[in-house]
Amino acid sequence: QVQLVESGGGLVQPGGSLRLSCAASGNIFRINDMGWYRQAPGKQRELVATVTSGGSTNYADSVKGRFTISRDNAKNMVYLQMNSLKPEDTAVYYCKVWVVSTADLRYPYAYWGQGTQVTVSS
Repeated sequence: QVQLVESGGGLVQPGGSLRLSCAASGNIFRINDMGWYRQAPGKQRELVATVTSGGSTNYADSVKGRFTISRDNAKNMVYLQMNSLKPEDTAVYYCKVWVVSTADLRYPYAYWGQGTQVTVSS
């Protein structure tokens, strides 16, 4: 089994910063791509940022220049540094990690974190 545990969400004022963390644990053979998604009430889940196993990053246009995704391969963790937060960033943020588990070496599977609430409000 593979589990993802998220942390770092909270309530911040516009212009503030938060750093989200996501730790993968369990029967991990290899971790491929990692990413962050978010979902606001009544809206579809949307991609925020991704980072490949090679370190290449990609961001949604709405967060470019404000958010930074990074990973620590030794710790099986992915982070999202969020700066200059706006009310529009308010959502539940989910990490997504593609994992090849030792239980099935042939097929990677996408695992999701439990979600962490980010609220940007005065």
